[in-house]
Amino acid sequence: MRLMTWNVQWCRGIDLKVDPARIAAEAKRIADADVVCLQEIADNFPDPRLGGSSGEDQFAVLATLFPGYAAVAGVAVDHPAENGRRRFGNMILSRLPVRQVYRHLLPYPADPGVPGMPRIALEAVIGAPFGDVRVITTHLEYYSRRQRMAQVDALRTIYADGHGHARDGRITMSDGGPFQTYIRPQATVIAGDFNHEPDADEHARMIAPFADGTASLADAWELTHPGAPHPSTFCIYNKMEPDCGELHCDFVFVSDELRPRVRALTVDQATQASDHQPVILDLG
Repeated sequence: MRLMTWNVQWCRGIDLKVDPARIAAEAKRIADADVVCLQEIADNFPDPRLGGSSGEDQFAVLATLFPGYAAVAGVAVDHPAENGRRRFGNMILSRLPVRQVYRHLLPYPADPGVPGMPRIALEAVIGAPFGDVRVITTHLEYYSRRQRMAQVDALRTIYADGHGHARDGRITMSDGGPFQTYIRPQATVIAGDFNHEPDADEHARMIAPFADGTASLADAWELTHPGAPHPSTFCIYNKMEPDCGELHCDFVFVSDELRPRVRALTVDQATQASDHQPVILDLG
């Protein structure tokens, strides 16, 4: 199974043009992934609310640009607008079977005077050739470290709760109703834009041991490139500040069950279709 995670900046490239079709074409050219996890998908945020956007519903547009893929939307921001609603969030596209889907709203603790927005972790259980995998994609807070740390802890809880369901998987209802049991797998991938550096406390917390015996998560880059520095995934071509260096904030974490299946983790640093670079995980 090949998975790509990419913060696409509402489909805006370094040339400041918003073009969902270019995002789809680049994603297919770079990796032809079975599962595509996207962050910063927008609907009804026309320029100047989001630069260069016509207000297109990118959840719907991208779904049509990936024929043969199931499209799962995870809306974090849902605002009133003059003509309906404005939405912003994440998306999973999969050409492998999609089983149960979960949408986890992440904590948003008050941090007075600091900009922020609601955040979500979007989870889809994917039928990989070797068995089901929980794929969780997220985009953590940029400005507030307090909120980001709370969101890391929430991700750990989401992972551990699902792992607990998987360890004690049993069908309690099978009537096709809303109480229908869908067994969750232990194998888990958590991918996205975490808005922290590899040496940050947030990263150490993500891979820390669990008190209840749940197996720790591992950074897939560190599994495949032990001792090597993480590659830049942000601010290569577009700087947040004039003296801003390149950043390394897009990660893929895997559960213990997937460690032996991790074949490769790569970063495409050439594309300029977004201000972030896509990260590709190969599982076998």
